[in-house]
Amino acid sequence: MTIDPATLKTLEWVAAGLGLINIALLIFRSQWNFAFAIASVSLFIFIFFESRLYAESALQVFFVLANVWGWIVWRRSLARGDDHERVAVRWLDWTSRAVWLAVTAAISLNLGWLLHRYTDAAMPFADSAIAGASVAAQLLLGLRRIENWVLWIAIDIGAVLLYIDRGLYPTAGLYGGMLVMSLFGLREWIAVERRQRQGA
Repeated sequence: MTIDPATLKTLEWVAAGLGLINIALLIFRSQWNFAFAIASVSLFIFIFFESRLYAESALQVFFVLANVWGWIVWRRSLARGDDHERVAVRWLDWTSRAVWLAVTAAISLNLGWLLHRYTDAAMPFADSAIAGASVAAQLLLGLRRIENWVLWIAIDIGAVLLYIDRGLYPTAGLYGGMLVMSLFGLREWIAVERRQRQGA
């Protein structure tokens, strides 16, 4: 099924708006970010597929499942904590960071090779690098690790360039906005983690 360009552009604007609401709620550690994330990424499944960004399209399916999982994990954390509105956050240790980085790089390179070899993907290695890093960032977000923001910052920079190249200007704008919001998110979560340690 092919979606006509006007409908695709409308869906892209709606998905971008939902994505911005998602990030705004995420910065302040509200569990309701997941509802907007699920709606946004569901639309992006079709948008990216129609743009021949197959890894990005498949990634959105993963994001639907990962956001459902993240919502469950956050709700359990909220039920156990003193603050029933905001989750606690923390850093990874250095060994964990190295493992996450190595696995992410391996997945990204292998996915890029598969896309290059077996599909007509427009930019297979850029597409797969963003996809692989996004998987890691989403999992770290669900686990409430501050490093998720560092990854999202790198992803947002790469995604803006990729989506401009593919003519997906509202999506590029969304990721530009998400880049700014990710910088705020990183700062906010670092400050929260410091307050947690001082209060312990």
